Amino acid sequence: MIDGLVAGKLYGVAEQRLDRGNKPFVVCRVRAASSDGEMLFVNVIAFEEDTASLLLGLADGESVALSGSLTPRVWTDKQGNTRPSLDMVAHRALTAHDAQS
Repeated sequence: MIDGLVAGKLYGVAEQRLDRGNKPFVVCRVRAASSDGEMLFVNVIAFEEDTASLLLGLADGESVALSGSLTPRVWTDKQGNTRPSLDMVAHRALTAHDAQS
């Protein structure tokens, strides 16, 4: 597990789901740029109520910064190319609106 900070734009909208114990959590995807300029997807899950609420309030394409636990992954696109991605358990989130407050 890697502790990390990811900044990017929400890809689609966040979705609230329920676990087997009927406890809510939120999932979403964030599109972020790597250091070499390549775009990568971060699959985000949030259990913290404040973080989940913030993500649910964002629209597609809005900027967000997330901190949490990262797990690197690889996926294959439609052309057969392997691409990097990250899975993140987000503990905190910050938006441009929050930073201005």
